[in-house]
Amino acid sequence: MDLVITQELARAESHQDATSLKRAYELIKSADLGKSEFDPTESFSPDLLVLCAEQALKMGQPEVSEDCIQMYFKAKGPVTHFLGRAHLCRAQLCAPKSTENLEEFENCVTQYMKAINFAKGEPRYYFLVYNASVLYWQMVRPFLKPGYYQYVIPSLSQIVSVLNQTEEEDKDWQAELMLELLECYLQAGRKEEAAKLCPTAAPFIKEHAPHRYQQMFSVMVRHELMDEHQLQEEKKRSINLAITFHINFLKQKLDKNDLPEDANKILKSTYKQLDLYNHQSPPPTEEEKFFLLFELAHLSLTLKCEDVAVSCLSDLKDIDSKDPGKLIEIECLEYELEALRLESKIKIYIRVAVETQLNIIQRLEVVLQRAVRLGDPQAIHVVCTTQWNLCLPLLQHNLRHHLRKPLTNIAEILEKMDSLMVLLRCQVHMEMARIEEDEDRLEPAMEHLQKAMRLDGQGLYQEKLKMAFNRLRLCSMLYQSPERAEDKAIMAIEQAKKAMPKDSVRKKRALLVNAGLALAPDTFQIVLDSENETKVSIGRNRGRFTALYAKARHHILSVEKAAGHLRRLGNENEKERVQIWAELAKVARKQGVWDVCRTASRFCLLYDSVKVKKMARAKKGKKKRGTDGSIDAKAHSQVLLQRPGSPSLLRKFAEVGFISAEATVHLLQSEGVELNDHPKPTENLSQHPTGYVLESPEENSEWNTYKSWIESLSQYAMNSWLRSAEIGQEIQEPWIVQNAMVYVLNHNHHLIMAGRQKELVDALYHLLTIVKAVGHNGDSLTLAMLCNALARGLIISWIPTQVPEKSRKVIRPNTSHTPLDSGAISEIRTAVEVCEFALTLTNGTVPEEVVPIEARQQLIATWVKAKQLLQQQIGTRLGTEEQGTNEDINAVTRVLVALEMYSCNGLGLMDFTVPSLANLQKMVSECNWTDPLVQLQTLARLSHFAYAAHDHEVTMVCSQKAIQMGIKYLKMLNPVQAQLVAEMLSASACIQGRSIMENLKGRKQLRLSASMAFFESVRFGGMAQSNALVMLAARHYWNTQLPLLSSAANRKKARHIIQRIVNIINKTETKTQEKGDVQLLHQWPTADLQSGGTSEGSFLPEADDDLSLRAALYGLLFHCHADHEDWEGGLKVLDEAVQILPRTAHRLLIFKHMVLVKAKLGQNFTMEIQKFKDESEDYLAHMWHRLALNSKNVYGELTCYQNAIQALQKPESAWHKVDYIMEFSEWLYYQQFPIEDVTFHLNWAIDILLGMKPSRDTPEPAGPGPGAGEPSFVQEAPESLGSEHLGTVFLEKLRNVRQLEALARAHILLALVGTPSAAGYQDYCLMAYTFLRHIWQVSLLTAGKSFSESKILAAVSSNLLLKKEKEKVKDRDKEKSKDPKQVTVSQRCRQHSRGPGPRGHCSAPQAVGPMSGKEVEEPPASVEAWASYFCHEEVIAFFRQDRSNFTVNISSIQRPTYTLYFLDHLVKALQKMSLHELTIPVLQLGVLISACVVDSKSLKDLYHLRSVSPL
Repeated sequence: MDLVITQELARAESHQDATSLKRAYELIKSADLGKSEFDPTESFSPDLLVLCAEQALKMGQPEVSEDCIQMYFKAKGPVTHFLGRAHLCRAQLCAPKSTENLEEFENCVTQYMKAINFAKGEPRYYFLVYNASVLYWQMVRPFLKPGYYQYVIPSLSQIVSVLNQTEEEDKDWQAELMLELLECYLQAGRKEEAAKLCPTAAPFIKEHAPHRYQQMFSVMVRHELMDEHQLQEEKKRSINLAITFHINFLKQKLDKNDLPEDANKILKSTYKQLDLYNHQSPPPTEEEKFFLLFELAHLSLTLKCEDVAVSCLSDLKDIDSKDPGKLIEIECLEYELEALRLESKIKIYIRVAVETQLNIIQRLEVVLQRAVRLGDPQAIHVVCTTQWNLCLPLLQHNLRHHLRKPLTNIAEILEKMDSLMVLLRCQVHMEMARIEEDEDRLEPAMEHLQKAMRLDGQGLYQEKLKMAFNRLRLCSMLYQSPERAEDKAIMAIEQAKKAMPKDSVRKKRALLVNAGLALAPDTFQIVLDSENETKVSIGRNRGRFTALYAKARHHILSVEKAAGHLRRLGNENEKERVQIWAELAKVARKQGVWDVCRTASRFCLLYDSVKVKKMARAKKGKKKRGTDGSIDAKAHSQVLLQRPGSPSLLRKFAEVGFISAEATVHLLQSEGVELNDHPKPTENLSQHPTGYVLESPEENSEWNTYKSWIESLSQYAMNSWLRSAEIGQEIQEPWIVQNAMVYVLNHNHHLIMAGRQKELVDALYHLLTIVKAVGHNGDSLTLAMLCNALARGLIISWIPTQVPEKSRKVIRPNTSHTPLDSGAISEIRTAVEVCEFALTLTNGTVPEEVVPIEARQQLIATWVKAKQLLQQQIGTRLGTEEQGTNEDINAVTRVLVALEMYSCNGLGLMDFTVPSLANLQKMVSECNWTDPLVQLQTLARLSHFAYAAHDHEVTMVCSQKAIQMGIKYLKMLNPVQAQLVAEMLSASACIQGRSIMENLKGRKQLRLSASMAFFESVRFGGMAQSNALVMLAARHYWNTQLPLLSSAANRKKARHIIQRIVNIINKTETKTQEKGDVQLLHQWPTADLQSGGTSEGSFLPEADDDLSLRAALYGLLFHCHADHEDWEGGLKVLDEAVQILPRTAHRLLIFKHMVLVKAKLGQNFTMEIQKFKDESEDYLAHMWHRLALNSKNVYGELTCYQNAIQALQKPESAWHKVDYIMEFSEWLYYQQFPIEDVTFHLNWAIDILLGMKPSRDTPEPAGPGPGAGEPSFVQEAPESLGSEHLGTVFLEKLRNVRQLEALARAHILLALVGTPSAAGYQDYCLMAYTFLRHIWQVSLLTAGKSFSESKILAAVSSNLLLKKEKEKVKDRDKEKSKDPKQVTVSQRCRQHSRGPGPRGHCSAPQAVGPMSGKEVEEPPASVEAWASYFCHEEVIAFFRQDRSNFTVNISSIQRPTYTLYFLDHLVKALQKMSLHELTIPVLQLGVLISACVVDSKSLKDLYHLRSVSPL
């Protein structure tokens, strides 16, 4: 029977014949039951049962195998090797179906260990140990994944130990198992046991499997399993090991996130060693070389060292391997390198970069299919890993739909080959679930989630996956309502997510509120209603701030109720509830339902007990101040829940903290307040009774409550961000800290721009401490901004705000100033340390940390100012003590530091020792500038400092370079940058023009160059939309051009430029310069170039303010048209000016020109003349007079003359009125109006003149002097209206020479308009003669009195001088008397004014001479005396100096040539009347007027000759 069974089993094995196997099994079974078809009593060998079981197992019939093994053990056959084989069969039969069934795994391992323990006792059975180890390894393979290594270690370590005892011949297999055991120890976190294994495994592998020693050495280096000294000694034995050491050393540092600064240097030196390795003897195998190059290339790509990666890739291609698997791996490296070059653009999601990355992913799909066809597991894993790494940056919600196909391929291929990369597979399925959910394919998404849950052996994502699966399950439920409150909330949130964008906010809000009510039915609505103003009870007594107080109080009380919910609920489903609350907050934030967002965030953050405790502090940082940091901290302080320690939950708290703070800022903005700003009370518009005193808001308790509530909201938002940053530090995730930095800086941007960083010092310092501890996530720019804001906040309050103007021009440096207290010094030193930390970080030593030079410039400005406050000089290196290795950055830093030192000097603080401007200019030219804007700004600032130092050469060179460079870049930059460039160009051109003007030296060509520079400054200021810069340059242009504008030719040349300047001013005047995103370089007093333009320098009156300058420019444009008599063009210019200029008095000049032009053109100017109605009557009359002179028709002239006369109604305007009436009379005569009209107006003028009387407070005439003004006259009714009634008594009362001269002219005119035969002709002439002769009498009488009084005063002065000489010893402290010969005219005037005579006149110096007053007072009595009369020189000198109306002088005879003209007519009239003797006094008066008023010797001699000619 044994033979038959053996034959059947042999046939089944050789032919894989299931029938033979079945026949053998049936024979065995029947024999076992005693029903054998051959001989029921015949037995068979139990060994056949094992053979049958083994064959059945091989042929896939486990039932047969299991039955045979059971029969074998029941039979209890002899102890042979078949017993061990039976155990091995049983072990294979009970192999676990999945990794989830650990009981089956333990049972299977037990069977293997039974076989091994049985076999290890007999050397002849050692082969069973080897077989058991192989079968065991096949069984245990699915457990070689994260989370299961610890279950493998006990059995695998025993097998390795038994193999050592049995001295297995297959040393390579034994070495492989040792390496796998070592890996299991490490993956299970049992590093100590791994280290204990190394002393045994390393020598064994090195001796028996040297090709595996490199792998062993890699593990020891990377995980530090041996002493570093031993590893260093070991690597010296081989270049191969040295290269392996460096590669794994960097991997070890990378795992710890502690890369050395010279990582790239190590990579390059390792590559050089690899090159030497290629030339050693014997040369390395292709396999070794490929492995090292691939490892080094992959590490270089990870560390972003592109140069080494490119070199390694080139060497890999040179190997010219025929292995298709290796070629695929090389191709993957190429794609990784291509993606690395796109990384910077992918981070900001540039469209072209994203499309290129997607193209790489598509090409990798083709490579993956090639790897699958090849069947090489290593190549497949490499391609899948590369593909996943390239997909990671594109897993954004709006991009991930492009990755559906490549991720599906990865998931399916790895699943098909049962890959052990379970973590990768799990993550792929998670992303696939999201993609499917985005497209509303819920069932495939749920399948992916289930697969991900099975693959998540470590439980990293179990909670997240279960919640996602439950959420999708709820979404797929139709016509069913969940029972759990959490499920109800989830369903409501999902429904809200699916709301259409066009749906109303009310609909979305209702769904979100339902979710909140499901989670917290007791308090959610109460907290939500905290912002519902309809729920606020104001009460009956309503004050100014009652509504605000009630709102604040209602919010505080409602929010405090939230803590009670968590106390009542306890820890029930806390992790799930945290996730749901967070999701609710996110959805509400996305859909703009802010009140629900704030409420959900508040409930979510209740679970963060650490945050609750820290909210009890007002501010966190270097100092502690304040008490309560949030409005609900008191209620929360009693909530002592245990904080969930899961990093995922902490991460969720951080995210919700960001959302909560942002939503709180939105609430503040709805109250009209920015974050960390103080609320401002609204204006009180209510009516109050007389005498009501308005209460100050600070004294109102209701307002203080509201103000405190607003401030607590700001603090709550800040605490939320800071708490999120602390969570980032706790879970060591720098991106959270980096986000907190961005939030704090962005939402406090208005404070930073306003120079209020002091208010943020504590928060910023706390943030910086966290950043230093956890890192800045590669965002060194934000870190630099944080450091700058913090440093400025520390120093800005200690900078003197009021700097005397004189101190800016001090030549000697001020080496000391008022000492600061210890607290101030401490803060400023901290600011210096913060700046130096940021400057050292970004100095170029680490290329990835380099920031734009603009950010470093801000830090440098702050650092230099802090140094000045500490009175610390900056050394000749012009930088911090720790200089970087990047010389370009160092050179630029030195230039910027020097400029900042210049800007700090001359402000009353310590002055820095600065390099010369010439050296600084050379340094600027030698720098390699990476930012053209900063370079341009540097040149502009340097030209400013050179101009301030009067260094014309450096000023011109720097300003010219700046202008040339700025024009080059102006069209290449974006609008905001172009505006900044134009601003700097305007400043540079203005400085250039001012420097030229300072060095003008009378050269007209340079004046024109300066004018063009100022025009360019105006033009660039217009591009910058800066009205201040435009007006400043326009003023300088006006000052420069004004000396040339008196010429019509020069006005013609300047017309085009003037027009352009006016257009630019008009364009920029209506625009406001937007600089919200540009932080000022200096937020303190500085000697630097100011961006807004200043009114430095002196300007002419026409340009002392903007409107005056604009009016003057329009006036100049009008004159340019008037030069060519282009009145229509001039009128257009004036119309434009009227439309553009604001309604101020500056427009009167424009209206003046306009009415004159319209008068010339014969147009109606009624509207324009109305503009002068509020002006004085003198000015209005003047305008009508000008219009009369420019009118084109007689009627217009007549109307204008009449209006001019009628405008003068006040007595003070009598003189102007007389002049206009007399001129009007002449015009009437010229226009041939009736003689009666002419004489009427002349008589009217005479009546006005005769009605003039000195006012009562006007003194009688006395000695004239410079201080004597014109006496005031009031118009009264004349004593006689006709000249014929003028008697001698009345004539004696007329002592005003100006009045007498006007009366004479009026009478002469009356004579001239008539005929010699007229009745009154002779009387008019004689009356005129009488008035002129009376002028002689009044003038000589005044001079005589002045001379007499001067002699008396001179004598009195002489006596006083003698008396004072005697008392000089006693009265040394009294004022010394002066010699009478040295007394000035003005002093004598003062002396005479104190005398007994009339006041107001001063005698000439010659009056102290030999002439007597009596000689002067008497005019000649006879014709002969008049003919030989010469007015004494002393009298003429007196008249010249006098300014009163009682002598002939330039004040009383205001139009001397006009007066002489009428004298000539009178002389002719008298001669015609044969009254020649009367002409001589008149001609002598002409002599006097020529000498005293006209001051013409030739004219004086002419009149003197005429006076003697009749005789």
